[in-house]
Amino acid sequence: MTDSLNTADGALPAAPNSGARAQPFTIAGTVIDPGASATIAIPVSNTATGLPASLYVRVLHGARPGPCIFVSAAIHGDEIIGTAVIQRLLAKLDAASMAGTVLFLPVVNIFGFQAHSRYLPDRRDLNRSFPGSARGSLAAQLAAKFLKEVICHCTLGIDIHSAAVHRYNLPQIRIAPDNENLRELAMLFGAHAVIESPLRPGSLRDIARGEGVDMLLMEAGEALRFDELSVRCGVNGVLNVMAHLKMIQPHPEATQVTIPARSRRAIWVRAPRGGLCMLQQKSGDAVKKGEVIGRVAGIFGDDAQEFRAPIDGIIIGHAVLPVVNQGDALVHIAEVMRFGDVEERVDQITEALLNDRLLDEDELI
Repeated sequence: MTDSLNTADGALPAAPNSGARAQPFTIAGTVIDPGASATIAIPVSNTATGLPASLYVRVLHGARPGPCIFVSAAIHGDEIIGTAVIQRLLAKLDAASMAGTVLFLPVVNIFGFQAHSRYLPDRRDLNRSFPGSARGSLAAQLAAKFLKEVICHCTLGIDIHSAAVHRYNLPQIRIAPDNENLRELAMLFGAHAVIESPLRPGSLRDIARGEGVDMLLMEAGEALRFDELSVRCGVNGVLNVMAHLKMIQPHPEATQVTIPARSRRAIWVRAPRGGLCMLQQKSGDAVKKGEVIGRVAGIFGDDAQEFRAPIDGIIIGHAVLPVVNQGDALVHIAEVMRFGDVEERVDQITEALLNDRLLDEDELI
């Protein structure tokens, strides 16, 4: 296997059916002409004040025929990194020069977003509430609207998450196991790691698969925080996928993608005692089985207990809060298929993202 993938291989210089014009696109009763964009408010319920609460979708309907995909963020209301990703994508994309259609949902869980909370007001997790119900809980009603008005229009979804509160995730793509099409898209996305993980019942990925919709799930950064590396990775990844699907032209300076770390198994290392945690490794670092990755000591610095890597792999997530209880998840390690140069490849991806001129400018695509 080589150290890079050529994303331009097989890509046409223009979108497919470049001589044809797309048909109008209809969502939630609103018709959008080819080459146009629109913001659609899909009613969900009322807030506790009695004011309307809606699911907001920005639709970019390309001038030429092509696939329909969605990009969603903040299904967990405090996981806002995808909101920043979508903002930057909207500044770059031009429906008039596109093929196909993209549905952007920068804040799916508007209730949790406003409250800085992962959950809805009823403490339900939206990402465990699919397929939902029009007469169920608030979470169920929101899930049902999302399924009917968004997912069922599409053939591919990209859902963006971050780590839970007080944790950080290395930018990574999670996909369903044994899906060659998703594996190809995940590799081309350009994140630091690709994790094949089982689908959880009631999740967006699970219900989308039942509707025949492939899903890429991006994990990156921290809850309630923006970081430049995560945002750039998300923007670059979505553009890579769109170019591969021939919705936009590939950027001539962004044709090489370093092969990410690939894994089918990841393990959390937990605190051996309560106290103050000092990590010696961080996300992106390669570790060997038995290597000390940190220690936890009491408030006087006494009785420190080390914790070690249980496998050879790469750290894909870590706790950022030093105050821990016994059993708290501290370091997430993925067992990778190609261990020898994995840290070097991760560093190459980071450097490429932070130095990519296309991601520095609001250049229309």
